[in-house]
Amino acid sequence: MADFTVGDDHFRLDGKPVRLLSGALHYFRVHEAQWDHRLSMLRAMGLNCVETYVPWNLHEPEPGVFREVAALGRFLDAAHRAGLWAIVRPGPYICAEWENGGLPAWVTGRFGRRVRTRDAGYLEAVERWFAELLPQVVERQIDRGGPVVMVQVENEYGSYGTDQVYLGRLAEVLRGHGVSVPLFTSDGPEDHMLTGGSVPGVLATVNFGSGAREAFEVLRRHQPEGPLMCMEFWCGWFEHWGAAPVVRDPAESAEALREILECGASVNVYMAHGGTNFAGWAGANRSGPVQDQDLQPTVTSYDYDAPIDEYGRPTEKFWLFRKVLAEFADGPLPELPPEPSGLAEPVRAELTGWAPLSVVLEVLGDAERAESGVPPTFEELGVDRGLVRYEVAVPGLRRPYALGVTGLRDRAVVYVNGVREGVLSGENATLDEPVAGPAWVELWVESLGRVNYGPRLGEPKGITGGIRHERQYLHGVSARALRLASFEEPGAVDAVPFGAVAERGRAGLYRGWFESAVSADAGLPDHAGLELPGWTRGFVWVNGFCLGRYWSAGPQRTLYVPGPVLREGVNEVWVLEVEDAGDPWVELGPGVPVRAGTPGGAQG
Repeated sequence: MADFTVGDDHFRLDGKPVRLLSGALHYFRVHEAQWDHRLSMLRAMGLNCVETYVPWNLHEPEPGVFREVAALGRFLDAAHRAGLWAIVRPGPYICAEWENGGLPAWVTGRFGRRVRTRDAGYLEAVERWFAELLPQVVERQIDRGGPVVMVQVENEYGSYGTDQVYLGRLAEVLRGHGVSVPLFTSDGPEDHMLTGGSVPGVLATVNFGSGAREAFEVLRRHQPEGPLMCMEFWCGWFEHWGAAPVVRDPAESAEALREILECGASVNVYMAHGGTNFAGWAGANRSGPVQDQDLQPTVTSYDYDAPIDEYGRPTEKFWLFRKVLAEFADGPLPELPPEPSGLAEPVRAELTGWAPLSVVLEVLGDAERAESGVPPTFEELGVDRGLVRYEVAVPGLRRPYALGVTGLRDRAVVYVNGVREGVLSGENATLDEPVAGPAWVELWVESLGRVNYGPRLGEPKGITGGIRHERQYLHGVSARALRLASFEEPGAVDAVPFGAVAERGRAGLYRGWFESAVSADAGLPDHAGLELPGWTRGFVWVNGFCLGRYWSAGPQRTLYVPGPVLREGVNEVWVLEVEDAGDPWVELGPGVPVRAGTPGGAQG
């Protein structure tokens, strides 16, 4: 048992000053069988603490239906075994470039703009979630012999709002459920952010990528006493589909880290190891000065240009950080664990079965929603991740007019009388060629990730306006959902009637197999990298495990395959292509080298 407290100028453990040297590692972005390795890498880099968010939407996909909440406790136990303290950031909102900022779609669908406020209904849902979650934290607090030293109240609230009643209520809920370790908030080092996001009596911390001295000066204007801490030291950055790769110079990052430590501050390296947005959980941002313009979906990889890359390997940044951190360590740093191994040689999986999307929808989709005056949103259909097929008739006789969609989120593949006529987006929502009546129109809409940051947080998905022919709305719309979660049901895909592989360029569900290349000495590899040359956009599963989204828009070309999902002998692959398929095969290789790209992306 130990006592961790916030002193006038330092954190204190049993009364003695300590510095938190933490690294962000999200348990939900790393396969559980790989936690121990990644945590030992944090220790070897010179860290004494690990920080993790908790995504509410992953653990309560439907109201009152909880899934794998105990995973947080198992992760905290693994951190304790590794000799690390732990910082827990339970939300309810987490940002994290995660779908909907961690808020369940049913919460934002039900409460809309009332989320992240004092609204009684929203707070009731939060309290029910925290009642389920917080025992995992409380039982592992440092004063009970566990690793947890601090817990966050909300997240970067000063970037969103000013509801001090809401923040105070969350702090009361945390305390009421037994959280006895110090609470904290984290915000950008801006006066308006610290004013909006701070809670009286709760430690304020700041997030930045550089300029530590200036950032801490701003913090001191709002909090004259207490330990200084950068809760998110942005050593890299995330990437968006269709944008250039983003990296940050390792030497520059190491000097920024040194500046934080020379200020006498504690730090949380964000990210120490980023991991992967498996199963379509990547979020999205909006462009523009206040994040309210074009949609920018986040890629599947959350490598983040972190010191430990997506494959668990040390980068140049790792070695430079280790050198800096060694100067502030109490003793010699531990040696690194063995480096993860990739496939011994490339393997091709031939995709020998195919079923069109319409057939997959009949087998795995929800029941069809009856015709309605306007198209229902994903939230009205209860869909978090997946596709929705909207169908509507263009009555006739009528001359050709422009066919378009108002309020489209995010992309729609459009078929007219069974022929594909184009792909629409929120920014380009009208077909190039006019449509005459009568005609039958199908729109397959996929959510590319809900906005996770800024004023557009919680916006609905699907078609939020209507389908128009000329200026006229088309009514009598039917909708049917194909959820990604439906593929997770045991034996679900086995029920799909696969035929011969379709011609190149067709959408649908593809199925194939490959034999894993097993080393006689090492057994199965720790990872592989999967590529789909010539394919356009969709999702991939290996042995029923969803690797996430692929998209020819780039910059990501290779999907990370955790070694623990591979099997000796025969392995199964499914590919759900929603636009244009390439040749019927995928290739698995040993993994990609430490990535390179264009420096930039750090946010102030």
